[in-house]
Parts: sequence; structure tokens; C-alpha cells
Amino acid sequence: MSKIKFLWQELTGSFWFIPILIIIFSIGLATLLIFIDRSVDVRSIEFFSYILTESADSARSVLSTISGAMIGVAGTVFSITLVALTLASSQFGPRLLKNFMHERLNQVVLGTYVSTYAYCLIVLNVVKDNEAQVFIPSLSILLAILAAIGNIILLIIFIHSISISIQADHVVSDISVSLMKNIERIFSEELEDEDPSIEKNTKPLDYYLKDFSHSKTLKSPKSGYLQYLHNISLFEAAKTNEYLIVSHHRVGGYIVKGEPIISIHSKTEFTEDSSINFENNYVLGSSRTTQQDAEHSIHQMVEIACRALSPGINDPFTAISCIDNLTSTLCYLTRVKFPSKYKFDDDKLRYAFKPLTFQGMLDAAFLQIRQFSKGSPAVVIRLMEALIKIHDYTSHKIHKEAVKEHAEMVLKVAEDSFEECHDLEDMRDRSRSILEES
Repeated sequence: MSKIKFLWQELTGSFWFIPILIIIFSIGLATLLIFIDRSVDVRSIEFFSYILTESADSARSVLSTISGAMIGVAGTVFSITLVALTLASSQFGPRLLKNFMHERLNQVVLGTYVSTYAYCLIVLNVVKDNEAQVFIPSLSILLAILAAIGNIILLIIFIHSISISIQADHVVSDISVSLMKNIERIFSEELEDEDPSIEKNTKPLDYYLKDFSHSKTLKSPKSGYLQYLHNISLFEAAKTNEYLIVSHHRVGGYIVKGEPIISIHSKTEFTEDSSINFENNYVLGSSRTTQQDAEHSIHQMVEIACRALSPGINDPFTAISCIDNLTSTLCYLTRVKFPSKYKFDDDKLRYAFKPLTFQGMLDAAFLQIRQFSKGSPAVVIRLMEALIKIHDYTSHKIHKEAVKEHAEMVLKVAEDSFEECHDLEDMRDRSRSILEES
């Protein structure tokens, strides 16, 4: 069920799904209104007599004008979208194109214009004016006119949205909001007073595997990124069958065809009755997604910052904005409970996997930015300020050690690249709050 939910979310996030739904709805609406026009003579109502089309030639003219205009504007909308995607790709990186394609307004606008065109074609086809029959679907034509007026307003909103969507601050803010929603969904449990540096189960995996005499491995049928892994289902399967299941990869990792994904260990021989359809517990794809991959949105933010620091763009202010938003995310992560790599059932290890860690999230956020920030004192200083703020938020030793390690690397960059001695002295003064803490 969880895999179906994952695939449904991926489907609804695609660029074509919403437009197709709107087109199908418009076809159904056209059919319904034509049926109403055949069943009810709305022109006999005095109010409608002033606004309804009464001749077949006028009806054809109105519908032809609207349909031609809508398909023309749809082409313009598509062209504007492609230009925006090209600008976004060159400025922020090609991996951010999916964010623009998933924008609901872009999907709705494209679907609305194409569906209005399809609606007008269907209604135009039923207009009759001959000796055998006269039929003018007045109510359907009225709705086409209202849809055309609404689409004009929608075009203005679309152009406004596109002009804002390619601004650096807006892009960074959208990714930050998406990142925080994803982080809050994945890490919903607060750490409270428990120290994450105290690992309850420090024994190596081989210690537990020695009790299992039989094993089999599920290998990857193709190469790709691990987009989804249902840890709960695997843990329950291990409990039910008294297995020890080991997951060899974390969501977001790249798996080569034939590489082990999951290992199943048992104390008895495997039988057909005890077989489990493990293929339903993971999804491989050609790209990374954000549903379970918390680091993916962080990497998107880091990519913007690194491109901004490249010599061709040289935009330290965008990089600083990325650092500020990443700082907010990491401050939140200092207060959440990261999962343990082992899951037990009555002191029996049933599932082992590679969980996310605070150290890993901190590395993903700041390592590459620090590497690209050499030669930009403003960005290096903001990195140190960010680490100081994260250090102030955390109260646990293992988190403080990770922050201290990054502060030492940032200070080393300052010592190697700062030409002004006052800037360097300022950096050293700032770093003392972290580096000199016992």
C-alpha cells in the first residue's frame, strides 16, 4: 500500500498528469452541457435571451475564434515555460527543472488552454443548421465564452508567476519550504533529553549474523537510484518469519545492476511458504526524489550555492541566502531523533539498515559550499556564523563535535584564502566560541 502511495505521489507530481485530467473533465463537461441543451430550451428563458447565441453562423464563428485563440495561447504558454526552464537550468542547474515542472500553476494553465480548445471543438461539431435539423447549443457556447474570459485572467497570473519563479530568492525560498516539510515528515520525533552520542547497541553486524546459518540476497534487476524503501514492512516481515534482514543501501543511493539490495538471513532453510515478495518494498528510478530522500533537497540548495560561487556567475548573495536557509533546517535537526541503524524485537535484531545521521546531513549541507567558497570572504564568514548558530542550538556532544569539525575546516579556508588580516582575525574571534569549548 505504501509503495502505491509513493507511486501515486510521483504520478501526481508529473508535468502531464494534471493537464490530462483537466482535458478529460472538459470533454465530460462538454458532453453534459450538450445533453442539457438538447433537453432544455434555455433560450426561452428571458434572462438568457439577451446573452445567448441564436444563429448557427454566429455560434460557429464564436467557437472557431475561441478554439483558435486558445490553441495559439497554449503554444505561447508552452514557449514561455520552456524559456523559464532554460533560464532556470542555466542559472540554478538542470536538476532543479523538476521543481519548475511540478509547479501546479504551470500544469493548470497548460491544461486549461488545451482543454478549452478541445471543449470548443466538441461543441462546434454538434452545431447543426440544415433542412433536417437545427441545433444551437447555446448554454455550451456561453460557457466557452466565460472560459475564454477566465483564461485571459489566468494568462496574466501565469506571466506574473513565471517572472517571480526564476528569481533566485524565490527559488531558494521554495526549496527551503519543501525541504522543511520533507524533514518534518521524516523526522517527526523530538530528541528531548536523550543523548544521541550514547549508542545502545554498538556491537557490529557480524556479531548478530553468526547465529544465522542460511542466507539469500536480493540483487538489483537494473541500475538506478533507490527512490523508495519500506523499512516498516521489511521489519514486520523479519519479525513474522524470524529473519534478520539487512538493507545495504540508503534511499538516494545509486545501485548498479546485480548489486545486492537486501540480504535475508534465517536460522532454518528457506521454503516456498516463507518466501516474501520483497520487490514490493523498494523502487528504483533514473533520478532521486524527495519523498524519502531528505538529503536530495539539501543537495538542490547546495547546487544553487555552488553555481552562484562559480567564476562565471559570481553571486555571493545567492550563496549566502542558501546558507541561511540551510542553517534553519540544521537547527531543526539538532532537536530531532535520528533513527538507529538496528531495529529489535524483544532484544532480537530483526532489521539493519543505513539511517540518516546529523553528521551526514551537516556534511551534505556545508562541505561543497565550503570547497567553493574559497576566495569569497563574505561567504566564508557567513558559513562560520551559521555553524555558530547551529552550535548554540544543539546541546548534545556528538552534534557539537560534528559542528566543531566543520568550523575547523572553515577556519582553515579563511587562513588559506583571506588577504586582509582584519578579516582573518575576525574569523578567529568568531570561531573561538566553538573551537575553544571543552
